[in-house]
Amino acid sequence: MNAILGLIVTVVMVFGGYLLAGGHMEIITHALPFEGMMIGGAAIGAFLASNDFSTAKHTLGDLAAAFKGPKWKKADYQDLLCLMTELLNILKQNPIDIEPHIEEPEQSEIFQKYPKILKDKDAVVMISDTIRSMLMNFDNVHQVEELLEKHLDSMLDEKQHGAHALQNMADALPALGIVAAVLGVIKTMASIDKPPEILGGMIGGALVGTFLGVFLAYGVVGPFATRVRQIRAEEHFFYAMIGEVLVSNLHENPINICVEVARRHAPARVRPSFNEIEQAVRGLKKAA
Repeated sequence: MNAILGLIVTVVMVFGGYLLAGGHMEIITHALPFEGMMIGGAAIGAFLASNDFSTAKHTLGDLAAAFKGPKWKKADYQDLLCLMTELLNILKQNPIDIEPHIEEPEQSEIFQKYPKILKDKDAVVMISDTIRSMLMNFDNVHQVEELLEKHLDSMLDEKQHGAHALQNMADALPALGIVAAVLGVIKTMASIDKPPEILGGMIGGALVGTFLGVFLAYGVVGPFATRVRQIRAEEHFFYAMIGEVLVSNLHENPINICVEVARRHAPARVRPSFNEIEQAVRGLKKAA
């Protein structure tokens, strides 16, 4: 919602101010399709040339996320803490009993209680791999913790690829606008024998290229790159919470302390309260 509102405000303020200052839209609307084709086409071409298919596909998903907002909501953070509570209870009672849940999460009755988390491959893999590492190197706390930190760092870096690609495009757009403007000037110079009013219109059309490149860079693509970066960084807290629970458990803290440490790590906007988590955990015990 904020992305749409911000885009509308930007367009209205820029073009509204131009019209109120006495500007005419005819020159812009006449040149816009051709300048847009040159600048937009060159930007997309450069984007495809500098990124692999996976990054391009990921960037499209990032653009959709910029409008929808972060994937994980408050209820999802609560579900995650309940899921980790159930898994840690099994791990504490008998480590052997946890193996079916981490080897085949899709068949686990515990994971099936939380379908949104189960559908997220990154979350499931992180939980399963870390618990498996805990079982393999249970006495080496620091080794498991180091593996977990590297996993989180690698995941965040991968999630930010789309934001980096968009920012690179934003950085290139002003220069591409100049390219379009230069081509417009070349066209104008080839018609130097035309009357001044025609030449003025042609020069104005050429300058639309410079305007469009700068406007798209700093008014559209750049802000979207920042928005994507913020969304992916917030979503990363969800995965970091998994690490907080498991690392705290490695240090032999009680399960409720492990959950509380992770809860406080959640972003304030979506952080469940202590009472909400306590009630949810009690509900699990009653259901059991």
